[in-house]
Amino acid sequence: MGVGPHMKVAALSYHEDLDQLHAEEHALVASAQRGDRPAFAVLVERYWERLYRWLYHLTHNRHAAEDLAQETFLKAFRGLGTFRTGSNFQAWLFRIAHNNYVNSQRSASRAREPLPEHLPTRHEGPDEQVQNRESLTLLARAVGRLPADFRSAFLLRAEQGLSFKEIADVLDVTEETARWRVFKARQKLLTVLAPELEREKS
Repeated sequence: MGVGPHMKVAALSYHEDLDQLHAEEHALVASAQRGDRPAFAVLVERYWERLYRWLYHLTHNRHAAEDLAQETFLKAFRGLGTFRTGSNFQAWLFRIAHNNYVNSQRSASRAREPLPEHLPTRHEGPDEQVQNRESLTLLARAVGRLPADFRSAFLLRAEQGLSFKEIADVLDVTEETARWRVFKARQKLLTVLAPELEREKS
């Protein structure tokens, strides 16, 4: 069965939109590198929620996630001169965030809060929160039980859509290690979720 003309047009439109977004982002980064603060503010707005959610998954603490996100953007702004034009800005930003997270874990001995049943976001109404809480409870608990290395790799792949090469760059590991961590994370999630899902059915 062949692909219809409408599907071809949609695919082309998607790729064109993606190319346009990449071009727009490169222009914003270039402007920010020249000291254009409003351009950098647009980048912050674009990536704040994604970065915050990822850090929240790692820290299990809203305040820690917000502090790390703010620190990440400050370091990114100061280090814009080291960003290579044409590179993946998202991967570069998440690499800075990961380094901040690792450093915070080394220097802090604070007690961890348990992972809540639902990951909070800033733009949800009450109805959406209830629906999401019900659908994400099991997954959130299971992800929270993953070792930090597996959890960070899995979320970069599943939530952020990064390639294995980009994940490797963020976590400062080989691409093979990045693939293995994502694979093991999925395997562990299935192991944890399967019995709970079976109990729900019975």
